[in-house]
Amino acid sequence: MASSQMVLCKEHLQCSICEEDFLNPVSLPCAHKFCKVCIEVHWDMKHVCECPRCKQTFPKRPDLHIDRNFAEITEQFKRRKLSSPEECSSKPGDVPCDVCTGRKLGAVKSCLVCLASYCETHIQPHYQAAAFKRHRLIDPVDKLEDKLCQKHEKLLELFCRTDQTCVCQFCTETDHRTHSTVTLEEECRDRKAQVLKTKAEVQQMIQERLGKVEEIKYSLELSTVSPAGVLLSSSVWGITGL
Repeated sequence: MASSQMVLCKEHLQCSICEEDFLNPVSLPCAHKFCKVCIEVHWDMKHVCECPRCKQTFPKRPDLHIDRNFAEITEQFKRRKLSSPEECSSKPGDVPCDVCTGRKLGAVKSCLVCLASYCETHIQPHYQAAAFKRHRLIDPVDKLEDKLCQKHEKLLELFCRTDQTCVCQFCTETDHRTHSTVTLEEECRDRKAQVLKTKAEVQQMIQERLGKVEEIKYSLELSTVSPAGVLLSSSVWGITGL
């Protein structure tokens, strides 16, 4: 029963467009929720403001505001799921907790200040102690030390679009001072939007090609029942009879 409830919750806490955990969830007037970037790209491609789930249309594009309360619920669900008995032990491909001794539990967060990853138990001081309030937590990342700038030994938390590479804050003040740089989150969001747009364009192209195939089939069917087609068939039948 518990596993079925987990599956049910997972279905409700994932975007139905990208089929992944919600990223900046927004609510439509019909109450259905989607990732903000997913629904924006969906509307840009469809040229109509319609809910992908219930098909309700809106006369004008609704103002989209991130549902902070729901975002916190999805975050709590992910933490609870990772701390459940079935999920807590570190498995191949998981990021192990850097503090656990003996059996390593799966990490639920990585700290960009501590450069360490923590399980549900060992991450609690970051939520409760004032000394950790300024620490920046992200989804678990393995080998955080590899994410450091080799030149400045600072975290690679920015992306240089000019050189297409990850850089640290000091890089933007020296070698990449005149380059176009954005946060990794912004670059990730933009690339996700581009992937969704490309996927929609490919699907549209496939539908157009299928439409052309149906037109050709229809033309062939018409040619077999046209007067010329009947005449040709009669002639062939007559020759065969002779």
